[in-house]
Amino acid sequence: MKSFNPPIRTLMGPGPSDVHPRILSAMARPTIGHLDPAFVGMMNETKEGLKSIFKTENELTMPVSAPGSAGMETCFANLVEPGDKVVVCINGVFGMRMQENITRFGGVAVVVEDDWGTAVSLDKVEQALKDNTDAKILAFVHAETSTGARSDAKALCKIAHDNDCITIVDAVTSLGGCELRVDEWEIDAIYSGTQKCLSAMPGISPVSFNERALTKVKNRKKP
Repeated sequence: MKSFNPPIRTLMGPGPSDVHPRILSAMARPTIGHLDPAFVGMMNETKEGLKSIFKTENELTMPVSAPGSAGMETCFANLVEPGDKVVVCINGVFGMRMQENITRFGGVAVVVEDDWGTAVSLDKVEQALKDNTDAKILAFVHAETSTGARSDAKALCKIAHDNDCITIVDAVTSLGGCELRVDEWEIDAIYSGTQKCLSAMPGISPVSFNERALTKVKNRKKP
């Protein structure tokens, strides 16, 4: 097997993005064990940095060692129980991926569909929640990677909470690229990826859960 030397590219798609030279240099440094005190210190510092980027004080804010799809699964696996009704907004590919997660974890998906390239309709979401008063969760993509359409996360979270739902938010494309305020907008569970606006290497998914989300996790009937 020959050594692989990747060609030099300028990446201008929706991701991965070009990795900053400082990060490439850091990746060439020696490996240490995951129980090494130096690693623990670095991890704690990383978690604090993610809290700053997400604009949150959530204690459960951390990087998952996998791409954004695993961050999505982290949120849905922990928050969706069999039989839970989840209103999911689809205006692109990744809303469809959310629906797949709901189904795989035994939830019941109530789909709110909008044309690709348009923002999620607040009126449609409000009506869906009024029509499904037993819904537990509202799931939506803040900035749909497949089209670039950005939805009003702050307004969607307010509608959800007014209807006694918690929120799961996909911020894979939006984190670091547009305004995102987890605590101020009362986002309950959120996930992102490093390979988009953060200009880091692919393969890490920052996630954050607030106390409202953790209460649902802790009160699950099925582990």
